[in-house]
Amino acid sequence: MKRRVKEFVEIEEHSSLDDLIARLIAVRDTLPADSEAELRLKGDDVFGRKLSISFFRDQTAEEAECETRYAAAYKEAREKELARLQEELGVVCYPPRKGKLRIVA
Repeated sequence: MKRRVKEFVEIEEHSSLDDLIARLIAVRDTLPADSEAELRLKGDDVFGRKLSISFFRDQTAEEAECETRYAAAYKEAREKELARLQEELGVVCYPPRKGKLRIVA
């Protein structure tokens, strides 16, 4: 099963409506068929606004290779941490009480 990656395209400055529409059409034409694209307006009056287009694409072979390399290291680190925690939980950190335990209702 191939993973999909979320990719972003940002359109910051646009001069006219026709230029913006032409740019959006160009972006739409380059998107994969099942990309589930979304358009959002980000920013504010102080720092400016920009259009952000997010879409999904398939991983490249290089990205998949990198992920498998790091996934093995991540899994090994998690297994070591789990083993450490299991050893730690087996140790009593406080001295046991002397005498009988009384339950009060």
